[in-house]
Formats: sequence, structure tokens, C-alpha cells
Amino acid sequence: MLLIHGICPQSRDKLLPRTVAADEAFPPDSLWIDLLNPTAGEDARVERYLGVSIPTREEMHDLEPSEIIYTENGAHYMTARIICQSETIVPKLADVTFILTDKALVTVRYDEPGAFNIFLNRATKPGGCGMQPEAVLDGLIEAIVDRAAEVLRGVGDRIDDASRRIFAGRGQDVEQGSAYQAVIQKIGQYEHIISNVRESMVSVERVLLFLSANYTRPKKTQTGFSAEWRAAVRDVQAIEEHATFLSNKLQFMLDATLGLVSIEQNKIIKLFSVVSVALMPPTLIASIYGMNFKTMPELEWQWGYPMAIGLMILFAVLPYLFFRWKKWL
Repeated sequence: MLLIHGICPQSRDKLLPRTVAADEAFPPDSLWIDLLNPTAGEDARVERYLGVSIPTREEMHDLEPSEIIYTENGAHYMTARIICQSETIVPKLADVTFILTDKALVTVRYDEPGAFNIFLNRATKPGGCGMQPEAVLDGLIEAIVDRAAEVLRGVGDRIDDASRRIFAGRGQDVEQGSAYQAVIQKIGQYEHIISNVRESMVSVERVLLFLSANYTRPKKTQTGFSAEWRAAVRDVQAIEEHATFLSNKLQFMLDATLGLVSIEQNKIIKLFSVVSVALMPPTLIASIYGMNFKTMPELEWQWGYPMAIGLMILFAVLPYLFFRWKKWL
């Protein structure tokens, strides 16, 4: 899909989305060309219009680390990993290539990150976006960072809820193995989300540092964007620090959960130990009177059987009372 965004004729301070027919020329005021699942024909049209090379999906996926960010024929190629499908349990990462030229910004993507819709809603309002290709890129990066922060904030809220459930002290909720298993699964999901956010922000930070160091604004541009990009770098670093904090918190929760599991297992082992010790004397008595010796006087007693039963009960109760007195139960 070929999406063209240019200056709105009625209002010169907002973007106007439009479509271009296959045989129609690109509008001269096109600032942003968004290629969503592009065909080979759409790639070729943009290449002829801007004189740049559009990477295919396979090329974007198989990029070497040295090819993620580079400059070719005056165009800056930058590939970043963006949070996508954030409404699912575990969002995934989508590769998006930004191609910044003096004439327009080109984005190549094969997924639909929510940050693009967020930015488009802003840019189509008066004053929502600057009217230069680098301003569009700055707005997109800002939306990407905002979306990542929102995802991270949601994960933080869910981590707080899980932490309260773990440490609430309600034995009927946490003393079940299935409850512990569910908590550990949640911890794994949250850590996956945090890792994806951190990976996305690292790639975005590389793009911002590259732009701050290498992008030279054209003469016709009235204002530069180095300050905005440096501010975005600080926002990205703040998100990375927050992700590290949440990751450490998850590690603490995992250790605490495993500790509670060990405590519950120790309780079970203690119970079995008490039962074993309590049954040892009765078992000894039953074993003695189960021996087949010829001379055993108690076998001839009238009250021998009740006496043996009484002894077994007595020596079963005494260890139990001893454990209760020692507060081992």
C-alpha cells in the first residue's frame, strides 16, 4: 500500500493523507511516503521519484549490523525495531526502515505499529507537525517513544498488581502450586515485553545518535532538529532506565516466588517427617508382636491385644504432642 502525506492546501501547518493512482505523478508537496506492505511496482515508483533504493522485506530482515544505519547517494537509511501489536499479551517487534531525503521521508514497513496511527492523528491537526521531512521523522520518533513508554507503564501497573498478590499474605491464594505457576508465567511474559521495549529503544537511540551526528539540514530549512533529537535521546535513555528498574523488580519477584515455593515444599516435607516419626513407635510395637517366636508371654494374655493397640496409640500421640510443644507444627 502506497500512502502519501503532504501539506494540506487549506492549512499549511498540518499533513494531508492522500492516495495516488498508478499512472499519476507524485504531488510536489509530498513530505512523507509511507510504504505499507509495498509491491514491487510501488517500490519502483518511489525509487524513480526520489532516486533511492527501497529495501525489500527479506533485505530488511537480513541486514547486517553495519547495514542498519548508513548513508547512500545523499539519503540516510535507518532501520529500527518498533513495538507492534501492543494490545496483545506479548507485543512483537516490527522492522521499519526510514529513508530521509531532502525531498521527502520514506518509511518501509510490513506491520502496523500503533505509533504510526498515533502520529498520523497528531499530524493531521493544525500545528501537529512541522512541514519538513525531518520534522515528520522527528514526530514519528516521538510517537514511537511515547508508545513504548505507554507499553512500559502498562507493564509496570501489572507488575505492581502481581506483586501485591504475591506479598498479600493470603495463604488460600498463594499456597497452591497452580497459583505459583501462573505467577511465574506472568513474570516471564512481563520480562519478554520489557526486553522488547528495551531492544526497540536501543535501535531508536542508534537512529537518533546517527541523525544528531551526521544529518546536515538543507539550506531551505529554517530550523534544525539536533536539539529535538538530543531531547529524544534523553527520553529514550529514561525509558531504558525504567525498563532496567522493572526488570530488576521482576527478578526480585521471581526470587521471592521461588522462595515461597521452597517454603511450601518445606512445609510438606516437615509434615511427612512428623508423620514418619509419629508412626515409627507403633510400627516397632506391631513388628515385635508380629514375630513368630514360640515363647512370647504376651500372646497368651487376655488383654494383650488391647495393650498393644493402646501402646501404639500412646506412642503415636506422644511425638505429636512433643512437636506441638516445640512449635515445630
